[in-house]
Amino acid sequence: MDSSATMRKIRPILFLLTLCLGSCQYFSQVPNEDELLKKELKSINWSQVDELPTFSNCDSAVDKTQKKQCFFDYLTQLIQQKLSVDTLSVLYPQLDTINVKVTISPDATMVFEPQITDTLSYNTTKIDSILKARLIDFPTVHPAIKRGIPVKTQFVLPVILNITAKK
Repeated sequence: MDSSATMRKIRPILFLLTLCLGSCQYFSQVPNEDELLKKELKSINWSQVDELPTFSNCDSAVDKTQKKQCFFDYLTQLIQQKLSVDTLSVLYPQLDTINVKVTISPDATMVFEPQITDTLSYNTTKIDSILKARLIDFPTVHPAIKRGIPVKTQFVLPVILNITAKK
């Protein structure tokens, strides 16, 4: 074999070796872990959940909008039923709607708080104690999900009191 034939065989090998060695600098630059975490945290929309809380009877709903509507309708109906036979309408006949702040924890517990702006006309402590006494024994709620993890959610529901008087 002559030297030119040998060089023709060695040139592609040298070229590939040079290319590999030159490209190693791109593989050695591993992104900083903190930078990756910050970038990922910025990309997450913290004001929305992937799945809203739900009750088992809403599982038949097809899409996210139907499940949301089913959940809020069912929860409002349950709260209205539990408060309809109560003293709220007797104590405060002028109070026809009450805003209730609902908190659903990751462990599926629910907490209800009245949201009353006119604290001079209404005894908020008494209303709160009535809510706590009446709003118990709910069906199992499945908490909201964010990235596969149950999370706490809060929202305010307007609840109509004295439904029978309205009809």
